[in-house]
Amino acid sequence: MNPTHRNILLLAVAQGFLLTNGVTLVAVNGLVGVSLAPTLWLATFPVTAYVIGAALTTLPAAFFMKRHGRRAGFMLGSTLGMAGALTSAYAVSIGSFWTLCAGTLLAGAYNAFGQQYRFAAADAAELTWKSRAISLTLAGGILGGVIGPELSKHTRTLLEPTFMASYLVLAVFAFLSLLLASRLDIPPLSAAERQARGRPLGEIARQPKFLVAVLAAACGYGVMNLLMTATPIAMDLCRYPFAEAAFVLEWHVIGMFAPSFFTGHLIKRFGTLPIMLIGALLNFACIAVALSGASVMHFWWALTLLGVGWNFLYIGGTTLLTETYRSEEKAKAQGFNDFLVFAVQGVTSLSSGVLITGEGWNTLNLIALPAVAVTAIATLVLWWRQHAAAAT
Repeated sequence: MNPTHRNILLLAVAQGFLLTNGVTLVAVNGLVGVSLAPTLWLATFPVTAYVIGAALTTLPAAFFMKRHGRRAGFMLGSTLGMAGALTSAYAVSIGSFWTLCAGTLLAGAYNAFGQQYRFAAADAAELTWKSRAISLTLAGGILGGVIGPELSKHTRTLLEPTFMASYLVLAVFAFLSLLLASRLDIPPLSAAERQARGRPLGEIARQPKFLVAVLAAACGYGVMNLLMTATPIAMDLCRYPFAEAAFVLEWHVIGMFAPSFFTGHLIKRFGTLPIMLIGALLNFACIAVALSGASVMHFWWALTLLGVGWNFLYIGGTTLLTETYRSEEKAKAQGFNDFLVFAVQGVTSLSSGVLITGEGWNTLNLIALPAVAVTAIATLVLWWRQHAAAAT
């Protein structure tokens, strides 16, 4: 097999295992949090700890890989994932809410390293194939979309206390991702590239392309995280069985990653910004459906549209970001981008628990509207400027 294709295949499967971890945690952490939290509004704090762990690790992960290479970084990340899953299982066994948060914090660090899978794919691909390499790698997440919810359903009561087995199985998946990472063959940066500093981060970050790329990724992830984290609790409050929530989450994650098989082609055919704009419009559609009712199918349609919207915003934003930095600047640019994305996720995951338990599902959706509107407007403005520049 072509070395580039082999690396992308390994990265795609590793992405699937990473999302198996993430989706299972979203499916169970809120419910475990409800049972263990000292107060109800802290129910989603284990999810918030997961995001905080990712935010705190993004820049160290990027610079670790710049110095030691992608393979070593992904192996370290998987090791942290195993530690996080085992700590979470132990927390459930002793009924400790704060130990659970410590476990999800470590799992978040695994996620931070794993977020670099898409950038590693871009590194391994030729310039004209970068969007498809990113897209195909993220397509591996569909594996997590199928396995994660099923895993949470079938392991929920496998051991006592409830959900302990779910966390133990996640440790196995993190170990499998470690094995995959050990087989990667992505050349490290040259000594000159490792030592070069490039432009200051402030100069890179002031570029309109960079700002819109980060906004798209942050909005895509923030709105998705706000609504997805609340969904299992919202459906529980509506008295739907856990299996129905798992079904909705499964299709949400399929919506997130199944389009990846053709998103790269669409970007190459129509351009990055139009695809990002469609992603924002799909988020508007998601919110409209969510506000129109609370049946299982309303949740299903809303979360599926939310997933596809995230896909277009995130892959589009990642592709746009790769146009804003030089090789020696990639660690700081990629790390800062992911730090901002996870910072937004941290705010939205904690807000999600407060809002869904205090204000309700409709208010939660209305609060997401301004962020989607700002993203759509910024994308349109950049698109108009590029057309105006091309016409002169």
